[in-house]
Parts: sequence; C-alpha cells; structure tokens
Amino acid sequence: MREYLINFFEEFEYEDKDAQQLLRAYDKITANKAANKLLSDVLSAYEVNIAMDYQVEVFNRTKGISEITRVHDYAVELLVFICMTRHLKAVYSERGLDMRIYRNSVLDLKWKLEECKAVKGICGSFVSTWFCGFFDLTRFAFERLQFEIITIWQDYKKNGIVLERDKSRVINVHIPRTGTPLDKESCDKAYAQARDFFKEQVGENCPFVCYSWLLYPENKDILPTNTNTYRFMSEYDIISWEVNNGDDLWRLFDTEEKNPDRLPANSTMRRCYIKHLKNGGRVGCGFGVKL
Repeated sequence: MREYLINFFEEFEYEDKDAQQLLRAYDKITANKAANKLLSDVLSAYEVNIAMDYQVEVFNRTKGISEITRVHDYAVELLVFICMTRHLKAVYSERGLDMRIYRNSVLDLKWKLEECKAVKGICGSFVSTWFCGFFDLTRFAFERLQFEIITIWQDYKKNGIVLERDKSRVINVHIPRTGTPLDKESCDKAYAQARDFFKEQVGENCPFVCYSWLLYPENKDILPTNTNTYRFMSEYDIISWEVNNGDDLWRLFDTEEKNPDRLPANSTMRRCYIKHLKNGGRVGCGFGVKL
C-alpha cells in the first residue's frame, strides 16, 4: 500500500510536503499493531461492500486510529480514503466506467486537502463524510461540477415541467472549489456529460437542482454581472433561500473569521463580499432549478 500511495501522490500531483506528511502518518499507523488492524479492517470492509455503513466501518475506526496514534483525525480520515481509492479504481474498471470520471471524482480528495490546509491549517480533511458518495458510486464528477440523483424536497412547476416534493427525481449539482474558473464552457460540458450518464435512470431531460451559498439571491446585488458566479446563478430559477450568520463564509475566504474587517480582500469577489458585509448586507444559501 505504501508504494501505491507514493504513486497516487505523484499521479494526482500532491505537493511534496503534503505527500510526505501523509506518508509519515501512514508509517505511524502501520507501525502500530492495533492501528494497522483498524486500517486493514476499513479496507477489507470496503472491498466486501462499497455501500457499507461508512460511519461504522470507516469513521468509528478512523477515530480509533487517531486516538491510538495521536495522528490528527483529519489526516487519518483523508489518508484512509486515499487508501480506499485502490479498490475504487478496480470497481470502476470492473463496471466499465470511464476512468476520466474516476479521476475527476478522486481529485476531490486533493481539493478538500487544500481547503483544510487553508481553513484549519491541517494536512487532512475536515469534511470527509462528503467523500462517501464518490466511494459508494452515488456521486460522480464531470468536468468542473459534481452530480448525484436525489428526490427533490420542494414542489416546482414551470414550462410544463412538474416536480413533486419527495417524489420526483432530479440531478443534484455540487460546485467544488478546484481553484479553476467556474466558466460557462466547462459547466456546459459537465451538464451534458451528467445528463448522458444518468439518462437511463432519470431520462434524457431531467432537471438539475442546486443548493449553495452561490445561489443566495442577494449575490446578484453583490457581484459584477460579468463574473462567472453571477452567470452561473442566473441559469437557475431560485425558488427558495435562507439567511444565515455567515456559516459559509469560510468557503470564500479560507478562514473561519466572520468579522469583515479581518477578512482577506485579495480578489474581486472577496472585496465585493466584504463591502456588502460592512454595509449591513446579509448572506445565506439558495435552492434553484435548472431546466
């Protein structure tokens, strides 16, 4: 497995310092009999059933590994999921799934690592429960976006389309932080690939839905009309939203700080948000439908 990890870090272009830190964590785990047994149990459970109970089979064990080794739980969780990619890749191959989808999906591990370093200052992931959808093959990444099938939780009627709450299935969209632009061309390609991938399950013209801080309606008052975010949210019919106390600001500012006077202002989007906050503006999340 250690050799596999070295190759994985090279293939997905992890920074050398991050790769070495995760390898040291792996060595510390495997050097401890009890911790190594827990790691082996996780990997064995995943090989038996990719739709396993992840809380029981993964997170209860990673917690034990962290307690035994004193390796931070964020690092342990990320490392374990990286180890699990070896079997995930085999499953993709066995099921004849496109390896480009595998690569795009597994890249999320690296993006969450970068996010964790920026927000928490730790080499690991503080949102590891998110990975489960990629590993049980219910969530897939295409181009710039990520998708899964869900049952819509609100009624919706427009242009002859009728979606019934808790009944109609739709394609749910997630917007990962990849460090690349949320440009129209990449998003359009992603939508097209997702529709083609899921068409046997939900039909060829299944609507998309998205719940995100990016779809909060007041963003249109915050952002210039020529930004990618403004363009992205304009493609959705935003049917509900909620105000929060800035719980999602870390997604934009890479910090858990909420005081606008102490937020970094090194990009146009950040400066726009800081100005909005200082003027008493609100932030929140929105839910939208894209036909």
